[in-house]
Amino acid sequence: MTLKKIILGTAVIATGTFLMPSCTNTTDNDRNTTADNRNEKDPKEVAEDNNDAMLETRKAEKDAQFLVDAASINLEEIQLGQLAQTKSTDAEVKRIGQMMVTDHTKSLNEVKALAARKGVQIPTTLTEDGQDAMERLNKKTAKEFNDDYCDVMSRAHKNAINKFEDAAKDAHDDEIRDWAMASLPALKAHLNHVDICQSKDKDNKKVSASTK
Repeated sequence: MTLKKIILGTAVIATGTFLMPSCTNTTDNDRNTTADNRNEKDPKEVAEDNNDAMLETRKAEKDAQFLVDAASINLEEIQLGQLAQTKSTDAEVKRIGQMMVTDHTKSLNEVKALAARKGVQIPTTLTEDGQDAMERLNKKTAKEFNDDYCDVMSRAHKNAINKFEDAAKDAHDDEIRDWAMASLPALKAHLNHVDICQSKDKDNKKVSASTK
């Protein structure tokens, strides 16, 4: 073996030795990043924990919980409404999605201002439940999306109406109680639109089935 070949072989081994730790570090960093993301707390839970630590009475905590729920609802409706604009091929579903974006953006701005006045922390990003709903709907085909989006909107608005009706009756802060009451007509109108959309979809399915 010539001296030149020996030198080249030694260089290759040395280079490999120095490169291997770099690859290992990259893998470790990726793994740590994934673990960190997985371990991040739900923004709704973070807000709830901070409010519990700051607020002194059970009455104040209950009012704060409603504001946290209201913010979470608005954030989810906005994101899902935006998804409907790009995912759906149905004009009515797109119209409902746009209505959700417009009305719930207004509601979110109102709850932000209300929470700031009351010294309450609210989530500013989607909760884990909201992220799950986005992922499930985003995986649907256009036709599946139309059906499932209206179903999700129906369940979500029935849940929202229950929470807002409870707050309109039981909130201890007058301003929070009044805001909950004032928000109910829009929520009920949304549910009515969604129910009509669901009925039309069921009728279309019946017609389609009868012609086969």
